[in-house]
Amino acid sequence: MTRPGDPGHAASARARATTGAVAADGGLESSDAGAATRPGRAPWTLRRRLLTLVAGLLVAMGAVIGVATVVLFHATSVERLDASLRAAAARADEATGPGIPANPRETVIGFLSVPGQPDGTVGAIFAGPASDSAYIADGQLLPAGPAATAALAEVPTDRFVHTVTVGELGEYRSLAIETSPDVRIALALPLAAVTAQTTQLAVTVAVVALGGLVFALGVGSYVVRRSLAPLEQVTATAQAVSERPLDRGDVDLDERVPVDDPRTEVGRLGTAFNRMLGHVASALSAREQSERKVRRFVADASHELRTPLASIRGYAELTRLHGGDLSDDVTHAIGRIESESLRMTELVEDLLLLARLDEGRELEHRPVDLRALVADSVADAQAAGPDHDWSADLPDAPVTVVGDEARLRQVLANLLANARVHTPGGTAVAARLQADDTRARLVVVDDGPGIDHDLQARLFERFTRGDSSRSRRAGSTGLGLAIVKAVVEAHDGTVEVESEPGRTAFTVTLPAG
Repeated sequence: MTRPGDPGHAASARARATTGAVAADGGLESSDAGAATRPGRAPWTLRRRLLTLVAGLLVAMGAVIGVATVVLFHATSVERLDASLRAAAARADEATGPGIPANPRETVIGFLSVPGQPDGTVGAIFAGPASDSAYIADGQLLPAGPAATAALAEVPTDRFVHTVTVGELGEYRSLAIETSPDVRIALALPLAAVTAQTTQLAVTVAVVALGGLVFALGVGSYVVRRSLAPLEQVTATAQAVSERPLDRGDVDLDERVPVDDPRTEVGRLGTAFNRMLGHVASALSAREQSERKVRRFVADASHELRTPLASIRGYAELTRLHGGDLSDDVTHAIGRIESESLRMTELVEDLLLLARLDEGRELEHRPVDLRALVADSVADAQAAGPDHDWSADLPDAPVTVVGDEARLRQVLANLLANARVHTPGGTAVAARLQADDTRARLVVVDDGPGIDHDLQARLFERFTRGDSSRSRRAGSTGLGLAIVKAVVEAHDGTVEVESEPGRTAFTVTLPAG
């Protein structure tokens, strides 16, 4: 059996409810509401993605251009050095002459002293077992040493230029030629200048590329920001619309996204968004007009039905009291007419109250002492249901809110009657009142069997009853908890329910007076 949604329902007790955790402040937590948010990397924005893509493309392009430039410059510089080396070797070949030289040292000095030999040139001669070497340093001829001689001795006479390390002098480009049988000479030019120039060019290219990247990112960030500004306006407009109450009342969605050029992608998005807002506004206005007609009809019908219902009840009472000798069947029928007219009058009064609340009619705004109101309501409930265990947990000081005392008393009466009617005898029902500087919290809790989980989601809707067949035998209209919610929300408060087998709590929160 399930628990209905108003105090007049006499259906059997609440069935088993699914588990729900009650928050510390009395609110309802779903089974996954308390799940911790998994830590993760923050998502990239579109602006960040675009700037990262631009930066990546610029870095890749700069790296390709820089590496190609440096490699090409180095190769060209080495080719020019090799050309100078071949020219120096030709001059040395002419100066050496045929035959085996008698004095290798004089021969080396001789072909190094030929005009046009570059500064830093290292030369060596190998005539049979004799060998010697020298190099030009700042226009002077100095001995190169045995290490340089041994390094140049390894250069093959294949007319190709080779890179060798000439002792402590560093890396050189070397060329060996054979001037006569058993006589060959080797010349070498330093690579230090080429290496230094290549390094300087690489550093220059890197600095220029880095500066260009920073400049491009700055300009790109400005351009992307300007280009995405309409999207931010769409976001701001959507946020403003989402914060507006759209569930009731007149809805005038005057927010629109400024569109500079509807031909662009962003412009088309803004135009479509504005058209959607206009369509939503029209639909909401039509819905509000329809709901107004329904509320006006319900209010008018309820108001008009009050007089004939009162007349029916009055005539029934008059007939029952002064009808003379009537048969038992007639007396029973008149009694049923009287009771049903009374029930229908209560239904009409509830409908009229809901219609007035829907129309936003002003309630009274006076200080109301909730402590006294709860005490009186619990006493009334105890008199109406002596088979239940009633209790009230009230603070020592008065708890004052601003509102309509009659309506707030009706809220308490409906909640207590709901617990009385839909729980078995012996159930403990407690009304607890708490307050702080900002709000007052009233909790009506019982240890009954609980409310069916499927019913909890629509418990405060109108004409919600636990009996799916909507039988009238229980006398329920399904408006009791709907009135509770409407009155509480009219006082800028909230009402919530948490239920599980053995515990059901209705929590009403109101702004403190």
